[in-house]
Amino acid sequence: MQPLLELKGLTKYFPVTGGFIFKRQVGNVHAVDGVDLKVGEGETVGLVGESGCGKSTLGRLAARLYEPTFGKVLYRGQDISTASRRELKPIRPEIQMIFQDPYSSLNPRQTVGAIISGPMEINGINPPGGHEKRVRELLETVGLNPEHYNRFPHEFSGGQRQRIGIARALALNPKLIIADEPVSALDVSIQAQVINLLQELQRDLGIAFLFIAHDLAVVRHFSQRVAVMYLGKVVEVGDRESIYLRPRHPYTHALLSAVPEATVEDEPRQRIRLAGDVPSPINPPTGCRFRTRCWKAQERCAEEAPPLIQLAGNREGHLTACHFPEAPTTSGEDVVLDPALA
Repeated sequence: MQPLLELKGLTKYFPVTGGFIFKRQVGNVHAVDGVDLKVGEGETVGLVGESGCGKSTLGRLAARLYEPTFGKVLYRGQDISTASRRELKPIRPEIQMIFQDPYSSLNPRQTVGAIISGPMEINGINPPGGHEKRVRELLETVGLNPEHYNRFPHEFSGGQRQRIGIARALALNPKLIIADEPVSALDVSIQAQVINLLQELQRDLGIAFLFIAHDLAVVRHFSQRVAVMYLGKVVEVGDRESIYLRPRHPYTHALLSAVPEATVEDEPRQRIRLAGDVPSPINPPTGCRFRTRCWKAQERCAEEAPPLIQLAGNREGHLTACHFPEAPTTSGEDVVLDPALA
């Protein structure tokens, strides 16, 4: 079955300039480097990794807010990576974004009604009953009072502003929403409300999500498949149960070991502390990019970049990029996810 969104070898380099008077390019920031990823119809794919790994850049490339340096962005099988503004016009309404900061992503000089109706006016969409009726319906959908139509963003809390951003993303009836850390700037109590709202919208409207976050607990709750990024590359991808209960890449193990747990286990879980700092994306390590912090690194890791492949013992679709992966936590039998997270 053809995926809704497919990224093939997606790469984005940002030039680094030097010189006091005559600016010249002296290098590149390898923000995203050869990423392959798929998002199916109505599916939620979580994208996790530490700050600076390229998650947000990848999201903007997928939405074609950035022009890729190399690689392809396929939407419904159509290559849009080099499409012109005219060619992108019929596709733009179907791919929308929810931005990380609800305080800077809304125009403070516009009313809520103008913010949400703007995309419809730009794309020449005239819903039955007019723009105002549709905006009031969207406000009600995201849990806000329709009477807030004429208010300005500064009159709302952070959680309410993010709901306005969600309403704006829904205005064009999208098929895919790229959510770039939509709850990281919100209080924990508000985060749960926004995540539950997004889940309801996906269930009711069948929208696919590329959900970018660094909070592993939130991603586990919301996503059906998870991709783990490190320094511009996807190092592991698979279904939720496989990634959280049977991770194979050492970096995934380290990330999961840092997640706090409320339950008391018979044997306390080992906390993996990574040595050193994340290497500079201007001059990433040769071979495996995680090798400078990996406790399993050998000479081969410096000489050869590991391919993202399915290892023996992994479930179908669980891919790992590691020459010396961790042993699976079970003997290959199916893992049952905690019903509370299903």
